[in-house]
Amino acid sequence: MNFPKLFSPLQIGPYQLKHRVVLAPLTRMRAEKPSLAPRPLNAEYYAQRATSGGLLIAEASPVANTAFGSPGVPGIYSEAQIAGWRKVVDAVHAKDGIIFLQLWHVGRVSHSSFQPGGALPVSASAVAISSEFKASTADGKLVDYETPRALETAEIAGVVDAFRHAAKNALAAGFDGVEIHGANGYLLEQFLQSRSNLRTDRYGGSIENRARLLLEITQACTEVWGAGRVGVRLSPYGIANGSGEPDPMPLYTHVVQALNPLGLAYLHFIEPRSSGAGRAEVNWTNVPSAMVLFRPIWKGVLMTAGGFSGEAAEAAIAEGHADAVAFGRIFISNPDLPRRLQRGFPLTPYNRKTFYGGDAVGYTDYPEHNELAQA
Repeated sequence: MNFPKLFSPLQIGPYQLKHRVVLAPLTRMRAEKPSLAPRPLNAEYYAQRATSGGLLIAEASPVANTAFGSPGVPGIYSEAQIAGWRKVVDAVHAKDGIIFLQLWHVGRVSHSSFQPGGALPVSASAVAISSEFKASTADGKLVDYETPRALETAEIAGVVDAFRHAAKNALAAGFDGVEIHGANGYLLEQFLQSRSNLRTDRYGGSIENRARLLLEITQACTEVWGAGRVGVRLSPYGIANGSGEPDPMPLYTHVVQALNPLGLAYLHFIEPRSSGAGRAEVNWTNVPSAMVLFRPIWKGVLMTAGGFSGEAAEAAIAEGHADAVAFGRIFISNPDLPRRLQRGFPLTPYNRKTFYGGDAVGYTDYPEHNELAQA
């Protein structure tokens, strides 16, 4: 058997995984419009990638109609969206797979064209993403990011409630758990990091204050699900969407230590080499490893993601740096990725042009490996 560590069992919360190859949460922008609910094509896509006892993390899903920054992404705040996701979950469960939903608020990584009434996006502070990055409007134009509106202190409880309500909706849709998106420069990371959080209230200033929103949302989701069915995703050294903490170790050490007592299903790190990898290839040289730095601090199951090959994933687990590895781009083009890795079958290359939007092309039309054709 190829990769014996990668294909050994793992307990995540109440779930016994049969292997440690996880589908990473991947934005694909193929929801039904205008409901922004998952449709049968989405159920087919996830079912293709489900394996008995394997974990899928469904794509980032906005927790409210104010939480969007991209067209065609599925939400988790309406009855139609719950119904659409239920069909996805049923299709995965029919193959004995396990599926979590990633809960998302983009904050300032948005544009007023996505916001109800054309309002400004919200963030921790009124700090715009620099002009080296471009925002997509609702009709697909690329423009400079607007300066967001800083959330009032009294409004923050509503953000927590939106995540709590989304967690309840995910439970109603039949998911097996949820993952909180605290990475890639989105709202929760905007609160975490000092360059985007200039607040002077209890949600700004000190590391403890900047981490407060993430921890309150995590607590809210664990009250809905139980801690063993909630994961958190972080990108300590990421630079996506204008993010980046000058010295990440103090901030993220505090966050990891604060999450430790909660008994979460897992903590999911994005390796910095992959920050922004959905948009373009990334220079991997001279970057630290999140899993190596935080493995000694985190006491629970540690998942990692970021451009891993089967060999690199096996080594990460064998060396004790991670317990599971989430695969993204090569799981897009290889729906049977676990089988291919385990049996040493060749991998189909992905087509970056079809990552976002569109229909079946580059989504559900990648074939499984045909052993008979290779004989």
